[in-house]
Amino acid sequence: MATYECSQCGMAVNATCAKCDTPLVDDLLKLDDGREVQISKCPNEHGKIKSPMCCGQDMSCPA
Repeated sequence: MATYECSQCGMAVNATCAKCDTPLVDDLLKLDDGREVQISKCPNEHGKIKSPMCCGQDMSCPA
C-alpha cells in the first residue's frame, strides 16, 4: 500500500480505491514535457490520483 508522508509535520496517509476497496499503489506519471509526477493508482485500473498535499507541499511516498 502506498503511504504518503509529509516531510514537514510527519502526517501520513494510506489510501484505498472506493470502487473495489483495494489499496492504491505508488507509481509515476510521465508528462508530455518529460517531467514525472508521483501518483497513487488502483491496481484494478479504476483510476489514479496525484499525491496528496500537506503543509502546502506534495506529500511523498518513499520507494
